[in-house]
Amino acid sequence: MAKPKNTICLWFDKDAEAAARFYAATFPDSRVTSVHRAPGDYPSGKAGDVLTVEFTVCGIPCLGLNGGPAFTHNEAFSFQIATDDQDETDRYWNAIVGNGGKESACGWCKDKWGLSWQITPRALTDAMAEGGEVARRVFAAMMTMHKIDIAAIEAARRG
Repeated sequence: MAKPKNTICLWFDKDAEAAARFYAATFPDSRVTSVHRAPGDYPSGKAGDVLTVEFTVCGIPCLGLNGGPAFTHNEAFSFQIATDDQDETDRYWNAIVGNGGKESACGWCKDKWGLSWQITPRALTDAMAEGGEVARRVFAAMMTMHKIDIAAIEAARRG
Protein backbone atom coordinates (compact mmCIF):
# COMPACT_ATOMS: atom_id res chain seq x y z
CA MET A 1 0.00 0.00 0.00
CA ALA A 2 1.38 3.40 -0.98
CA LYS A 3 2.00 5.97 1.72
CA PRO A 4 -0.54 8.81 1.64
CA LYS A 5 0.65 12.15 0.33
CA ASN A 6 -0.91 13.98 3.29
CA THR A 7 -1.03 12.70 6.87
CA ILE A 8 -2.25 14.42 10.01
CA CYS A 9 0.56 14.44 12.58
CA LEU A 10 -0.65 14.48 16.17
CA TRP A 11 1.86 15.25 18.93
CA PHE A 12 1.57 13.19 22.12
CA ASP A 13 3.64 13.24 25.27
CA LYS A 14 4.19 9.47 25.40
CA ASP A 15 0.86 7.75 24.69
CA ALA A 16 0.57 7.82 20.88
CA GLU A 17 0.23 4.04 20.67
CA ALA A 18 -2.44 3.82 23.40
CA ALA A 19 -4.40 6.66 21.76
CA ALA A 20 -4.14 5.10 18.28
CA ARG A 21 -5.30 1.70 19.60
CA PHE A 22 -8.25 3.34 21.36
CA TYR A 23 -9.29 5.18 18.18
CA ALA A 24 -8.92 1.99 16.12
CA ALA A 25 -11.14 0.08 18.56
CA THR A 26 -13.74 2.87 18.75
CA PHE A 27 -14.33 4.11 15.19
CA PRO A 28 -15.10 2.26 11.95
CA ASP A 29 -12.52 2.21 9.16
CA SER A 30 -9.82 2.84 11.77
CA ARG A 31 -6.69 0.82 12.47
CA VAL A 32 -3.12 0.93 13.67
CA THR A 33 -0.89 0.20 10.69
CA SER A 34 2.60 0.38 12.23
CA VAL A 35 4.54 1.25 15.35
CA HIS A 36 8.09 2.59 15.05
CA ARG A 37 10.61 2.62 17.88
CA ALA A 38 13.31 5.24 18.30
CA PRO A 39 16.66 4.07 16.94
CA GLY A 40 18.45 6.23 19.51
CA ASP A 41 17.85 8.48 22.49
CA TYR A 42 15.95 11.71 21.81
CA PRO A 43 14.99 14.72 23.98
CA SER A 44 11.88 13.11 25.50
CA GLY A 45 12.75 9.42 25.25
CA LYS A 46 15.21 6.61 24.95
CA ALA A 47 16.25 4.22 22.22
CA GLY A 48 13.57 1.55 21.86
CA ASP A 49 10.68 3.75 23.06
CA VAL A 50 7.71 4.09 20.73
CA LEU A 51 8.50 7.18 18.65
CA THR A 52 5.74 7.18 16.01
CA VAL A 53 2.54 5.28 15.34
CA GLU A 54 0.85 5.19 11.94
CA PHE A 55 -2.92 4.80 12.13
CA THR A 56 -6.19 5.82 10.51
CA VAL A 57 -9.30 7.33 12.08
CA CYS A 58 -12.42 6.81 9.95
CA GLY A 59 -10.18 6.45 6.91
CA ILE A 60 -8.07 9.56 7.63
CA PRO A 61 -4.32 8.78 7.80
CA CYS A 62 -2.62 9.95 10.97
CA LEU A 63 0.79 9.79 12.57
CA GLY A 64 1.11 9.87 16.35
CA LEU A 65 4.43 11.35 17.43
CA ASN A 66 5.64 10.86 21.00
CA GLY A 67 7.38 14.22 21.12
CA GLY A 68 7.15 14.88 24.84
CA PRO A 69 5.28 17.46 26.92
CA ALA A 70 6.39 20.59 25.01
CA PHE A 71 3.17 20.88 22.96
CA THR A 72 -0.39 19.96 23.87
CA HIS A 73 -3.63 19.57 21.94
CA ASN A 74 -6.22 22.33 21.93
CA GLU A 75 -9.58 23.06 20.30
CA ALA A 76 -7.94 24.61 17.25
CA PHE A 77 -7.85 21.05 15.89
CA SER A 78 -10.61 18.49 16.24
CA PHE A 79 -11.95 15.39 14.58
CA GLN A 80 -15.58 15.81 13.50
CA ILE A 81 -17.38 12.48 13.45
CA ALA A 82 -20.74 12.43 11.62
CA THR A 83 -23.33 10.15 13.17
CA ASP A 84 -26.55 8.76 11.73
CA ASP A 85 -28.65 8.27 14.87
CA GLN A 86 -28.73 8.73 18.64
CA ASP A 87 -27.31 5.27 19.34
CA GLU A 88 -24.21 6.01 17.25
CA THR A 89 -23.90 9.49 18.79
CA ASP A 90 -24.14 8.02 22.29
CA ARG A 91 -21.69 5.21 21.52
CA TYR A 92 -18.88 7.53 20.36
CA TRP A 93 -19.54 10.20 22.97
CA ASN A 94 -19.66 7.67 25.79
CA ALA A 95 -16.51 5.90 24.53
CA ILE A 96 -14.50 9.14 24.55
CA VAL A 97 -15.88 10.66 27.75
CA GLY A 98 -16.02 7.28 29.52
CA ASN A 99 -12.34 6.61 28.81
CA GLY A 100 -11.06 9.53 30.87
CA GLY A 101 -12.33 12.26 28.53
CA LYS A 102 -14.32 15.40 29.29
CA GLU A 103 -17.61 16.78 28.04
CA SER A 104 -17.78 20.19 26.47
CA ALA A 105 -20.55 22.13 24.75
CA CYS A 106 -22.40 21.76 21.45
CA GLY A 107 -21.32 18.19 20.69
CA TRP A 108 -17.64 18.71 21.57
CA CYS A 109 -15.67 16.56 23.95
CA LYS A 110 -12.01 15.83 24.67
CA ASP A 111 -10.39 12.45 24.97
CA LYS A 112 -8.01 11.65 27.82
CA TRP A 113 -5.05 12.69 25.67
CA GLY A 114 -6.52 16.18 25.18
CA LEU A 115 -7.61 15.74 21.57
CA SER A 116 -10.94 17.42 20.74
CA TRP A 117 -13.79 15.58 19.04
CA GLN A 118 -17.06 16.84 17.59
CA ILE A 119 -19.66 14.07 17.69
CA THR A 120 -22.05 15.59 15.19
CA PRO A 121 -25.33 13.99 14.12
CA ARG A 122 -26.19 14.47 10.46
CA ALA A 123 -29.61 15.63 11.67
CA LEU A 124 -27.88 18.69 13.14
CA THR A 125 -25.78 19.57 10.10
CA ASP A 126 -28.71 18.95 7.74
CA ALA A 127 -30.99 21.22 9.79
CA MET A 128 -28.33 23.95 10.00
CA ALA A 129 -27.90 23.77 6.23
CA GLU A 130 -31.58 24.68 5.77
CA GLY A 131 -30.71 28.16 6.96
CA GLY A 132 -33.18 30.81 8.01
CA GLU A 133 -35.57 30.27 10.89
CA VAL A 134 -34.95 26.50 11.00
CA ALA A 135 -31.21 27.02 11.46
CA ARG A 136 -31.84 29.69 14.11
CA ARG A 137 -34.09 27.36 16.16
CA VAL A 138 -31.75 24.39 15.80
CA PHE A 139 -28.72 26.52 16.68
CA ALA A 140 -30.45 27.83 19.81
CA ALA A 141 -31.31 24.26 20.87
CA MET A 142 -27.76 23.06 20.21
CA MET A 143 -26.29 25.87 22.31
CA THR A 144 -27.96 24.36 25.42
CA MET A 145 -26.47 20.87 24.88
CA HIS A 146 -23.31 19.00 25.69
CA LYS A 147 -23.90 15.73 23.80
CA ILE A 148 -26.32 16.39 20.94
CA ASP A 149 -29.87 15.16 21.52
CA ILE A 150 -31.25 14.36 18.08
CA ALA A 151 -34.90 14.29 19.25
CA ALA A 152 -34.51 17.85 20.60
CA ILE A 153 -32.81 18.94 17.37
CA GLU A 154 -35.64 17.45 15.29
CA ALA A 155 -38.23 19.15 17.53
CA ALA A 156 -36.48 22.50 17.07
CA ARG A 157 -36.30 21.86 13.33
CA ARG A 158 -40.06 21.34 13.17
CA GLY A 159 -40.64 24.45 15.31
